[in-house]
Parts: sequence; C-alpha cells; structure tokens
Amino acid sequence: QVQLVESGGGLVQAGGSLRLSCAASGLTVSLGAIGWFRQAPGKEREFVGTINWSGSYIYYADSVKGRFTISGDNAKNTVYLQMDSLKPEDTAVYYCAGKRTGTSRSRSSYDYWGQGTQVTVSS
Repeated sequence: QVQLVESGGGLVQAGGSLRLSCAASGLTVSLGAIGWFRQAPGKEREFVGTINWSGSYIYYADSVKGRFTISGDNAKNTVYLQMDSLKPEDTAVYYCAGKRTGTSRSRSSYDYWGQGTQVTVSS
C-alpha cells in the first residue's frame, strides 16, 4: 500500500504563486507515476498534470500549461506542483494520486489518492 499526503494549499491573490507537495510513504517502489487533479465545487475532478517516478516524462492539462510545473524529489519521495500566475478559476481542492504503471490523464486509472488540499485564489 501507498499513502499520499498533500500540503501547501492556502489562500492567495490572483497572479500569485503556491507550491503544493505530495509526500508518498509505504510501498513507494510500486509507484510508476504521480498525478495531480483538482475539483472545484459542483464540478468533476479534473486532470492537472502528471510525472513518472523517474521524472523523465511530464505532461499537463492545457488549462495550466505554462503556469504550473511538476517536479519530484525521489530522495524525499515527494512530488511538487508549483503554481504560478494563479487565477480565480484555479480555486479547487487539489489531490495527488499514485499509479502503479505508466502515466495517465484518467482519474479512474490511479490506485492511490491523498486527502486533498484547498487552494483558493481571490480576485
């Protein structure tokens, strides 16, 4: 089993930045990739971006491309989501998810989920 814990959420003004962390513990050798998703009130959970565990392959949703950056620190078993130029429409609960093999945009293909962290962007 793998446990994922997100941190770093908060309230920020439009145009500002936040960095979220996703710390993995447990059977981390089984992880192939980490994905970031977000869910705004009344909306479905949507894909934000993903990174494979070696860090060699990263891709993003079009809505965040050029503003968000995913990186990883294997020594700390932690993946980061750097969010710059934040917009009010980025307001959501952000989740990280773990996948045993490959990378994917599909939330149904992920095996492990964190509890989420709230990000609120004020205008």
